[in-house]
Amino acid sequence: MRRSSTDESTYRRSPSPESKEPGFARGGPFRRCSSLYGRAGAGDAGDAGGGFFGLHTNPGPKAAQARYTTPKGNKYVVFYLDLSFIFLLELKRCSMARGCLQGVKYLMFAFNLLFWLGGCGVLGVGIWLAATQGNFATLSSSFPSLSAANLLIVTGTFVMAIGFVGCIGALKENKCLLLTFFVLLLLVFLLEATIAVLFFAYSDKIDNYAQQDLKKGLHLYGTQGNVGLTNAWSIIQTDFRCCGVSNYTDWFEVYNATRVPDSCCLEFSDSCGLHAPGTWWKSPCYETVKAWLQENLLAVGIFGLCTALVQILGLTFAMTMYCQVVKADTYCA
Repeated sequence: MRRSSTDESTYRRSPSPESKEPGFARGGPFRRCSSLYGRAGAGDAGDAGGGFFGLHTNPGPKAAQARYTTPKGNKYVVFYLDLSFIFLLELKRCSMARGCLQGVKYLMFAFNLLFWLGGCGVLGVGIWLAATQGNFATLSSSFPSLSAANLLIVTGTFVMAIGFVGCIGALKENKCLLLTFFVLLLLVFLLEATIAVLFFAYSDKIDNYAQQDLKKGLHLYGTQGNVGLTNAWSIIQTDFRCCGVSNYTDWFEVYNATRVPDSCCLEFSDSCGLHAPGTWWKSPCYETVKAWLQENLLAVGIFGLCTALVQILGLTFAMTMYCQVVKADTYCA
């Protein structure tokens, strides 16, 4: 049977190299096909880096740009890693700040607890003196309320109040209370420093004023309502073996006679102050007490220095903890 023309066209053989058809000799269909795919491959098929049937073509500009462009996903990964690293650093700083804050907190609490207990002790001694000895050690007639009992009560109360504010501020980590404690303690420190400077600057005037005021106080000796002053002079003259402010004759103006209190006698006995001056102490009490203070100036200086160091330590603790609380709030908010 003969094949139809349609079947024959479908199964036509490919031309061989020895064929003399003009299309194959000139490249015919291959040239046209490669030219068509060459134009299309410049923008699309050429992106794969090759041509058609093994013929290589030059890649287009879009392919070259895409080949050297970093994927956006890598950028986001690096960004997130940077954020994580920064977060870990800040977390470490925050934990270190919290650790320092806890250490300063407990140190300041212990310091203020001792401060408060010391104030309680001073207040207790003042109350005991006021209850048992009256206005003990009231020597000044110009300032009758300036007694040892009143001074101890006021000092103890103030120290207790400052210590209480410091303890609560340390426990609660309250910036307002810490700053209040710092300001109060700073005012006390500055007041003490000012008094010390003025005392050394005007020591001569203070000596003269103190002697005149003490001589006025002698006229209140043994009178009603001045038990504290009477007891104070009796104790001073007995313990320091002295008589009068500047001399035993200071008492002559008080009694309007040649007489001194019995506490001025070398050997105490009833009405011994009416005897001859040879049986009385001759040393002036003001100069004797002043000499005793000068002999114990080292102890007085150490006491004052310890007091100042305690106050400076309290100021340091308060300001350090205040700064730590502010830092912790800043980094760990």
